[in-house]
Amino acid sequence: RYADDFHIYVSSRKAGHRVLNSVTTFIEKKLHLKVNREKSAVDRPWRRKFLGFSFTPHGNPKVRVHKKSIQRLKEKVRELTSRSKGWSMKYRILKLNQYLTGWCGYFALADTKSIFSKLDAWIRRRMRMCLWKEWKLPKTRKRKLIGLGVPKWKAHEWANTRKGYWRIAESPILSKT
Repeated sequence: RYADDFHIYVSSRKAGHRVLNSVTTFIEKKLHLKVNREKSAVDRPWRRKFLGFSFTPHGNPKVRVHKKSIQRLKEKVRELTSRSKGWSMKYRILKLNQYLTGWCGYFALADTKSIFSKLDAWIRRRMRMCLWKEWKLPKTRKRKLIGLGVPKWKAHEWANTRKGYWRIAESPILSKT
């Protein structure tokens, strides 16, 4: 019914516009489909998004996850790891695993693997933040940190800190334990 979004890769901008016009004419006249002209464009491959993917701008291009796809992932993870939700950690991990399994399975085709390690570190920090919020009281925090093997004096020091949840989530004490 629709020829929603198509990309053409040629050597020059002028050639790109010529090919775009001829392909659009063919699709509309011969196939009787509607072309969405807002989505169709002549541009560099690394500036365009196609099914959530893009390309690197180097001489040997690689498939990468597009910035908007990463942005949507982060919004969803923020929603699932919101401190204001009264979910148990077990349920939160279950929902997060369901979403991330599908997302990682879809974007596993990407050649740039560094984004996955960066996202992994960011998600772990979000989870530590939720855990710290869950522990609420300083005495609970101290008890839990001691249970994780932190010396008593260090556990007391970190349990009574005034730093915010996000900042504490990156602290060495929580990262190690």
